[in-house]
Amino acid sequence: MNFRTDLALERRDLYKKANDIANEVDGLETQEEKIGEDIQITRVKVLNENGEQAIGKKKGNYITIDVKNLKIAGEEEIQRASEAVTKELKTLLAQLIGEKDDILVVGLGNLYVTPDALGPKVIQDIDITRHIINYMPEVLDQDTRPVSAVSPGVLGTTGIETLEILKGIVDNIHPKLLIVIDALASRSIERISSTVQIADTGIVPGAGVGNQRKELTIDTLGVPVIAIGVPTVVEAATIAADSLDLFIQKLQQDAHSNDFLNQLQEEDKYQMIKEVLVPEEYNFIVTPKEIDDLIENMSSVVARGINYATQK
Repeated sequence: MNFRTDLALERRDLYKKANDIANEVDGLETQEEKIGEDIQITRVKVLNENGEQAIGKKKGNYITIDVKNLKIAGEEEIQRASEAVTKELKTLLAQLIGEKDDILVVGLGNLYVTPDALGPKVIQDIDITRHIINYMPEVLDQDTRPVSAVSPGVLGTTGIETLEILKGIVDNIHPKLLIVIDALASRSIERISSTVQIADTGIVPGAGVGNQRKELTIDTLGVPVIAIGVPTVVEAATIAADSLDLFIQKLQQDAHSNDFLNQLQEEDKYQMIKEVLVPEEYNFIVTPKEIDDLIENMSSVVARGINYATQK
Protein backbone atom coordinates (compact mmCIF):
# COMPACT_ATOMS: atom_id res chain seq x y z
CA MET A 1 0.00 0.00 0.00
CA ASN A 2 2.61 2.52 -1.15
CA PHE A 3 0.21 5.10 -2.61
CA ARG A 4 -0.51 8.01 -0.31
CA THR A 5 -4.26 8.10 0.22
CA ASP A 6 -6.62 8.63 3.16
CA LEU A 7 -9.64 7.14 1.39
CA ALA A 8 -10.71 3.66 2.52
CA LEU A 9 -12.32 3.01 -0.87
CA GLU A 10 -9.09 3.73 -2.74
CA ARG A 11 -7.08 1.57 -0.34
CA ARG A 12 -9.57 -1.27 -0.88
CA ASP A 13 -9.31 -0.94 -4.66
CA LEU A 14 -5.51 -0.82 -4.54
CA TYR A 15 -5.40 -3.93 -2.32
CA LYS A 16 -7.71 -5.83 -4.67
CA LYS A 17 -5.62 -4.89 -7.70
CA ALA A 18 -2.31 -5.74 -6.01
CA ASN A 19 -3.58 -9.15 -4.90
CA ASP A 20 -5.65 -9.90 -8.02
CA ILE A 21 -8.90 -10.23 -6.02
CA ALA A 22 -12.05 -10.31 -8.13
CA ASN A 23 -14.62 -10.43 -5.33
CA GLU A 24 -14.72 -8.67 -1.96
CA VAL A 25 -11.69 -8.52 0.31
CA ASP A 26 -11.92 -10.80 3.33
CA GLY A 27 -12.94 -8.65 6.30
CA LEU A 28 -14.64 -5.94 4.23
CA GLU A 29 -18.23 -5.32 3.19
CA THR A 30 -19.11 -2.87 0.40
CA GLN A 31 -22.39 -1.33 -0.74
CA GLU A 32 -22.89 1.06 -3.64
CA GLU A 33 -25.67 3.53 -4.39
CA LYS A 34 -26.10 5.98 -7.25
CA ILE A 35 -28.08 9.20 -6.83
CA GLY A 36 -29.00 10.78 -10.15
CA GLU A 37 -26.28 11.18 -12.74
CA ASP A 38 -23.66 12.97 -10.64
CA ILE A 39 -23.48 11.35 -7.20
CA GLN A 40 -22.04 7.92 -6.36
CA ILE A 41 -22.04 6.64 -2.75
CA THR A 42 -19.84 3.71 -1.71
CA ARG A 43 -20.03 2.35 1.84
CA VAL A 44 -17.03 0.30 2.95
CA LYS A 45 -17.32 -1.47 6.30
CA VAL A 46 -14.20 -2.89 7.93
CA LEU A 47 -15.49 -5.92 9.84
CA ASN A 48 -12.48 -7.42 11.59
CA GLU A 49 -8.68 -7.61 11.88
CA ASN A 50 -8.36 -9.11 8.40
CA GLY A 51 -10.01 -6.01 6.94
CA GLU A 52 -7.89 -3.71 9.11
CA GLN A 53 -4.66 -5.34 7.95
CA ALA A 54 -5.73 -5.39 4.31
CA ILE A 55 -6.39 -1.66 3.91
CA GLY A 56 -4.77 -0.14 7.00
CA LYS A 57 -8.00 1.29 8.38
CA LYS A 58 -9.65 0.73 11.76
CA LYS A 59 -12.78 -1.37 12.12
CA GLY A 60 -15.81 0.77 11.34
CA ASN A 61 -17.76 2.50 8.57
CA TYR A 62 -16.22 4.53 5.72
CA ILE A 63 -18.64 6.27 3.38
CA THR A 64 -17.36 7.81 0.16
CA ILE A 65 -19.54 10.32 -1.68
CA ASP A 66 -18.22 11.09 -5.17
CA VAL A 67 -19.67 14.18 -6.86
CA LYS A 68 -19.07 14.72 -10.58
CA ASN A 69 -18.57 18.11 -12.22
CA LEU A 70 -18.12 19.98 -8.94
CA LYS A 71 -15.69 22.39 -10.62
CA ILE A 72 -18.65 23.90 -12.44
CA ALA A 73 -21.24 23.20 -9.78
CA GLY A 74 -24.08 25.63 -9.24
CA GLU A 75 -26.42 26.04 -6.30
CA GLU A 76 -28.56 23.07 -7.30
CA GLU A 77 -25.59 20.67 -7.54
CA ILE A 78 -24.13 21.85 -4.23
CA GLN A 79 -27.50 21.38 -2.54
CA ARG A 80 -27.89 17.82 -3.86
CA ALA A 81 -24.40 16.91 -2.70
CA SER A 82 -25.05 18.36 0.77
CA GLU A 83 -28.26 16.34 1.04
CA ALA A 84 -26.26 13.17 0.37
CA VAL A 85 -23.86 14.15 3.18
CA THR A 86 -26.83 14.85 5.48
CA LYS A 87 -28.40 11.46 4.86
CA GLU A 88 -25.23 9.49 5.60
CA LEU A 89 -24.29 11.63 8.61
CA LYS A 90 -27.76 11.36 10.13
CA THR A 91 -27.57 7.58 9.97
CA LEU A 92 -24.27 7.53 11.86
CA LEU A 93 -25.47 10.07 14.45
CA ALA A 94 -28.58 8.01 15.18
CA GLN A 95 -26.37 5.00 15.89
CA LEU A 96 -24.05 6.85 18.25
CA ILE A 97 -25.98 9.50 20.25
CA GLY A 98 -29.46 10.75 21.15
CA GLU A 99 -31.46 13.32 19.19
CA LYS A 100 -30.68 16.19 21.59
CA ASP A 101 -27.16 15.27 22.70
CA ASP A 102 -24.45 17.95 22.45
CA ILE A 103 -22.16 17.94 19.40
CA LEU A 104 -18.82 19.70 18.98
CA VAL A 105 -17.80 20.43 15.37
CA VAL A 106 -14.04 20.78 14.84
CA GLY A 107 -12.44 22.33 11.76
CA LEU A 108 -8.84 21.17 11.38
CA GLY A 109 -6.33 22.92 9.15
CA ASN A 110 -4.84 26.29 8.32
CA LEU A 111 -7.18 29.01 7.05
CA TYR A 112 -4.29 30.77 5.27
CA VAL A 113 -3.21 27.73 3.20
CA THR A 114 -6.01 27.12 0.68
CA PRO A 115 -5.68 23.31 0.27
CA ASP A 116 -5.70 23.01 4.07
CA ALA A 117 -8.44 25.58 4.72
CA LEU A 118 -11.49 23.31 4.40
CA GLY A 119 -11.99 22.76 8.14
CA PRO A 120 -11.79 26.42 9.24
CA LYS A 121 -14.03 27.49 6.32
CA VAL A 122 -16.69 24.94 7.24
CA ILE A 123 -16.69 26.18 10.84
CA GLN A 124 -17.58 29.68 9.62
CA ASP A 125 -20.87 28.35 8.22
CA ILE A 126 -21.92 26.00 11.04
CA ASP A 127 -25.18 26.87 12.83
CA ILE A 128 -24.04 27.32 16.44
CA THR A 129 -26.79 26.82 19.04
CA ARG A 130 -25.17 25.89 22.37
CA HIS A 131 -24.81 29.45 23.66
CA ILE A 132 -28.31 30.43 22.52
CA ILE A 133 -29.83 27.44 24.32
CA ASN A 134 -27.90 28.41 27.46
CA TYR A 135 -28.72 32.12 27.45
CA MET A 136 -31.81 32.64 25.28
CA PRO A 137 -33.65 29.30 25.09
CA GLU A 138 -36.97 30.99 24.34
CA VAL A 139 -35.89 31.97 20.81
CA LEU A 140 -35.23 28.38 19.71
CA ASP A 141 -37.39 25.32 19.26
CA GLN A 142 -37.38 23.01 22.27
CA ASP A 143 -35.96 20.17 20.18
CA THR A 144 -32.91 22.17 19.05
CA ARG A 145 -29.68 20.26 19.57
CA PRO A 146 -26.77 22.07 21.28
CA VAL A 147 -23.99 22.53 18.70
CA SER A 148 -20.68 24.26 19.34
CA ALA A 149 -17.66 24.62 17.06
CA VAL A 150 -13.97 25.35 17.17
CA SER A 151 -11.06 25.69 14.75
CA PRO A 152 -7.98 24.86 16.85
CA GLY A 153 -5.35 25.87 14.28
CA VAL A 154 -2.20 23.89 13.55
CA LEU A 155 0.76 22.93 15.70
CA GLY A 156 3.10 25.21 13.77
CA THR A 157 1.15 28.33 14.76
CA THR A 158 -0.17 27.34 18.20
CA GLY A 159 2.60 25.15 19.59
CA ILE A 160 -0.13 22.90 20.99
CA GLU A 161 -1.18 19.47 19.72
CA THR A 162 -4.75 19.42 18.43
CA LEU A 163 -5.50 16.50 20.75
CA GLU A 164 -4.39 18.57 23.76
CA ILE A 165 -6.69 21.45 22.79
CA LEU A 166 -9.68 19.23 22.14
CA LYS A 167 -9.13 17.18 25.28
CA GLY A 168 -9.38 20.37 27.34
CA ILE A 169 -12.58 21.43 25.55
CA VAL A 170 -14.18 18.00 25.87
CA ASP A 171 -13.36 17.82 29.58
CA ASN A 172 -15.01 21.21 30.16
CA ILE A 173 -18.12 21.30 27.95
CA HIS A 174 -18.77 17.52 27.78
CA PRO A 175 -20.07 17.01 24.22
CA LYS A 176 -21.45 13.56 23.47
CA LEU A 177 -19.79 13.42 20.03
CA LEU A 178 -17.26 15.24 17.85
CA ILE A 179 -17.53 15.88 14.12
CA VAL A 180 -14.04 16.60 12.82
CA ILE A 181 -13.45 18.09 9.35
CA ASP A 182 -10.07 17.88 7.62
CA ALA A 183 -8.41 17.95 4.21
CA LEU A 184 -7.23 14.57 2.89
CA ALA A 185 -4.84 13.16 0.30
CA SER A 186 -6.10 11.04 -2.59
CA ARG A 187 -4.62 8.55 -5.05
CA SER A 188 -6.89 9.87 -7.81
CA ILE A 189 -6.60 13.25 -9.50
CA GLU A 190 -10.32 13.07 -10.30
CA ARG A 191 -11.26 12.95 -6.61
CA ILE A 192 -9.56 16.22 -5.66
CA SER A 193 -12.24 18.36 -3.99
CA SER A 194 -15.01 16.28 -5.53
CA THR A 195 -15.24 13.52 -2.92
CA VAL A 196 -16.38 13.45 0.71
CA GLN A 197 -15.39 10.64 3.06
CA ILE A 198 -17.37 10.17 6.28
CA ALA A 199 -15.97 7.76 8.88
CA ASP A 200 -17.07 6.83 12.39
CA THR A 201 -13.56 5.81 13.46
CA GLY A 202 -11.99 9.22 14.08
CA ILE A 203 -8.98 10.68 12.30
CA VAL A 204 -5.20 11.10 12.42
CA PRO A 205 -4.55 14.76 11.43
CA GLY A 206 -1.86 15.30 8.80
CA ALA A 207 -1.47 11.61 7.93
CA GLY A 208 -2.23 12.17 4.25
CA VAL A 209 0.74 14.50 3.71
CA GLY A 210 3.19 12.66 5.95
CA ASN A 211 2.81 15.05 8.90
CA GLN A 212 1.08 12.65 11.24
CA ARG A 213 -0.17 13.99 14.58
CA LYS A 214 -1.86 12.30 17.55
CA GLU A 215 -5.10 10.56 16.61
CA LEU A 216 -8.52 11.98 17.45
CA THR A 217 -10.65 8.97 18.36
CA ILE A 218 -12.95 7.67 21.07
CA ASP A 219 -9.86 6.10 22.67
CA THR A 220 -8.05 9.44 23.04
CA LEU A 221 -11.02 11.77 23.66
CA GLY A 222 -13.50 9.53 25.45
CA VAL A 223 -16.41 10.30 23.08
CA PRO A 224 -17.25 9.07 19.56
CA VAL A 225 -15.54 10.95 16.72
CA ILE A 226 -16.99 11.19 13.20
CA ALA A 227 -14.46 12.35 10.63
CA ILE A 228 -15.48 14.19 7.47
CA GLY A 229 -12.69 14.61 4.95
CA VAL A 230 -12.29 15.98 1.45
CA PRO A 231 -9.21 15.21 -0.70
CA THR A 232 -7.47 18.42 -1.70
CA VAL A 233 -3.97 17.20 -2.63
CA VAL A 234 -2.26 14.38 -4.54
CA GLU A 235 1.39 13.33 -4.81
CA ALA A 236 3.44 14.38 -7.80
CA ALA A 237 4.46 10.74 -8.26
CA THR A 238 0.79 9.82 -8.65
CA ILE A 239 0.27 12.44 -11.35
CA ALA A 240 3.41 11.27 -13.15
CA ALA A 241 2.32 7.61 -12.97
CA ASP A 242 -1.16 8.40 -14.27
CA SER A 243 0.29 10.54 -17.07
CA LEU A 244 2.67 7.72 -17.99
CA ASP A 245 -0.31 5.34 -18.17
CA LEU A 246 -2.01 7.62 -20.68
CA PHE A 247 1.24 7.95 -22.64
CA ILE A 248 1.70 4.17 -22.78
CA GLN A 249 -1.90 3.64 -23.85
CA LYS A 250 -1.48 6.14 -26.67
CA LEU A 251 1.73 4.47 -27.92
CA GLN A 252 0.13 1.04 -27.69
CA GLN A 253 -2.83 2.22 -29.75
CA ASP A 254 -0.47 3.52 -32.42
CA ALA A 255 2.04 0.66 -32.31
CA HIS A 256 -0.47 -2.13 -31.55
CA SER A 257 2.24 -4.24 -29.91
CA ASN A 258 5.27 -3.44 -27.79
CA ASP A 259 6.62 -5.88 -25.20
CA PHE A 260 8.56 -3.25 -23.27
CA LEU A 261 5.56 -0.92 -22.94
CA ASN A 262 3.32 -3.81 -21.92
CA GLN A 263 5.78 -4.79 -19.20
CA LEU A 264 6.17 -1.19 -18.00
CA GLN A 265 2.42 -0.78 -17.69
CA GLU A 266 2.16 -3.90 -15.50
CA GLU A 267 4.99 -2.88 -13.16
CA ASP A 268 4.65 -0.46 -10.27
CA LYS A 269 5.36 2.78 -12.12
CA TYR A 270 4.35 4.81 -9.09
CA GLN A 271 7.08 3.25 -6.96
CA MET A 272 9.66 3.63 -9.72
CA ILE A 273 8.80 7.31 -10.20
CA LYS A 274 8.70 7.96 -6.45
CA GLU A 275 12.17 6.44 -6.03
CA VAL A 276 13.45 8.95 -8.58
CA LEU A 277 11.62 11.98 -7.17
CA VAL A 278 12.02 11.52 -3.41
CA PRO A 279 15.84 11.67 -3.15
CA GLU A 280 15.82 14.94 -5.10
CA GLU A 281 12.93 16.30 -2.99
CA TYR A 282 10.80 16.61 -6.12
CA ASN A 283 7.88 14.50 -4.87
CA PHE A 284 5.66 17.50 -4.22
CA ILE A 285 2.15 17.49 -2.85
CA VAL A 286 0.09 18.99 -5.66
CA THR A 287 -3.27 20.74 -5.73
CA PRO A 288 -5.28 21.92 -8.78
CA LYS A 289 -5.33 25.51 -10.02
CA GLU A 290 -9.09 25.77 -9.27
CA ILE A 291 -8.54 24.92 -5.61
CA ASP A 292 -10.02 28.22 -4.34
CA ASP A 293 -13.37 27.62 -6.04
CA LEU A 294 -13.33 23.93 -5.18
CA ILE A 295 -12.73 24.60 -1.49
CA GLU A 296 -15.58 27.12 -1.44
CA ASN A 297 -17.92 24.58 -3.06
CA MET A 298 -16.91 21.72 -0.79
CA SER A 299 -17.03 23.82 2.37
CA SER A 300 -20.63 24.71 1.46
CA VAL A 301 -21.46 21.05 0.81
CA VAL A 302 -19.98 19.90 4.13
CA ALA A 303 -21.34 22.78 6.25
CA ARG A 304 -24.86 22.37 4.91
CA GLY A 305 -24.66 18.62 5.34
CA ILE A 306 -23.68 19.02 8.99
CA ASN A 307 -26.29 21.72 9.70
CA TYR A 308 -29.14 19.66 8.26
CA ALA A 309 -27.97 16.48 9.99
CA THR A 310 -27.49 17.95 13.45
CA GLN A 311 -30.92 19.58 13.61
CA LYS A 312 -34.32 18.11 12.74
